[in-house]
Amino acid sequence: MPSVLNRQWAVIMFALCCVAIGFTACSSDDDEIDSELVNRNANDARKYPEAARMELPRLKGGVVNMLLVKKVSGNVNFCIEWDISKKAQRWAAFRWDTSYKDDNIGRTEAWSEDFEIPEAYRTSQSHYSGSGYTRGHIVASEDKQQLPLENNKQTFLYSNMHPQLNNFNTGIWQDLEKKVRTLRSLYIKYDSDTLYVCKGGTIDHSSDIIETTRSGLIVPKYFFMALLCKNKSSVNGGYKAIGFYLEHRDNYTNKERQELENYIVSIDQLEQLTGIDFFCNMPDGIEEKVESTVVPTAWGFQ
Repeated sequence: MPSVLNRQWAVIMFALCCVAIGFTACSSDDDEIDSELVNRNANDARKYPEAARMELPRLKGGVVNMLLVKKVSGNVNFCIEWDISKKAQRWAAFRWDTSYKDDNIGRTEAWSEDFEIPEAYRTSQSHYSGSGYTRGHIVASEDKQQLPLENNKQTFLYSNMHPQLNNFNTGIWQDLEKKVRTLRSLYIKYDSDTLYVCKGGTIDHSSDIIETTRSGLIVPKYFFMALLCKNKSSVNGGYKAIGFYLEHRDNYTNKERQELENYIVSIDQLEQLTGIDFFCNMPDGIEEKVESTVVPTAWGFQ
C-alpha cells in the first residue's frame, strides 16, 4: 500500500510542477511583460489581436466604435478607434522601435477617404471644404517617413484627420509633434527603447467640443498626446510615461509655444480629462506607478 501512495503522490507533484512551469515559462505579450503580473483592464484581443498592443488604450467598443488597423506589408502602421455615430476618431496610436528607419520620403499628399469605413460613416474632402478648419493630421506625415511609401500614404486618410484651426495645426501642435520626434530619435537611437504614442482630440462630450460644422465635422476643444517609453531599466519594469493636454485655440503666443512643459500632465490626469484609459495593456501594478506621476526632466523638459 505505501508504494501505491508514493506513486500517487509522485504523479500529483509532477502535475503541479507542470502547471508551475506553464505559468512561468511563456508569455503571449509582444512587449515581453511577465505573464504572472495581473492585468484586470487589458483589452480583449480575441477579436482583434492588435488590441493587445501596448500603445493602444482601452477600446470603448460597442456598436458605434470601430477599430481600424492600418498595416503595410503585414506590419501594423498605426491603429484608430473610429466613432461611426460622430464620424470622428477617438484616438490614433502607433509605436516607434528599433525597426523604424527614417527614410525621409516626404509628404505623399495621398489624400483619400478611408474605404474600410462604410460610406455613410466616413469623412471626405467635402466635409472640410468651406468649414473654416484645416485637415489636421493626428498621426503626422512626418511621423511615418519609412519606406515603403504606403506608410506615409496612410497618414493622409481622412480617418486620420481632425478639423483644426490653422494657427493651431501649424503652430503649437506642430511644435509638440516635432518635440516628440526629437525624443524618438534620442531614445531609439541610443537606448534601443520603444516609444509608444497615442494622440487625439476630445469628442466624447459636448463640453469637450467647440462645435459641429454644417457638414457634420465635430471640432475638438482639446487635443492630447500620451507617451510611454520602455527601456532596459529595472525601475517600474523599464517604463516611464508623460501626457500633454492642449486647448484648441489659434492665439498661442511665441512664448507659450516655447514652453511646452506647461501642458504636461500625468497619464492619470489625462485619463480624467479625456475619459480614455491609456496603456491599459500594462500590468496593473506597473500601470499604477507609471501613470500616477510624471518627471518632466526625464523627458528633457525643465
